[in-house]
Amino acid sequence: QVRLVESGGGLVQAGGSLRLSCAASGRTFSRPAMGWFRQAPGKEREFVAAISWSGDRINYADSVKGRFTISRDNAKNTVDLQMNSLEPEDTASYYCASHLVNRRPTYWGQGTQVTVSS
Repeated sequence: QVRLVESGGGLVQAGGSLRLSCAASGRTFSRPAMGWFRQAPGKEREFVAAISWSGDRINYADSVKGRFTISRDNAKNTVDLQMNSLEPEDTASYYCASHLVNRRPTYWGQGTQVTVSS
């Protein structure tokens, strides 16, 4: 089992920045790919970004490319999402995910709310 705990969500004005962090514990020795997803009210959960164990493979959704940056620190078992130039359309609950295979995770965090005001 893997436990994922997100932090860093909040309320920010359009154009602002937030940094989300996810702390993983448990079966991290399996060197999993990790990522972030988000779900806005009334919409399906969608992929945001993913990073391989070594960090040499990173993918972003088109909607966040150039604005969001995913990173990880394997020594601390954390994965972060730096979000810049935030837009009201980025408002959603953001979920950390682990053990991604073809962007399908096995484990989920509980989510953290990001609200961007216009």
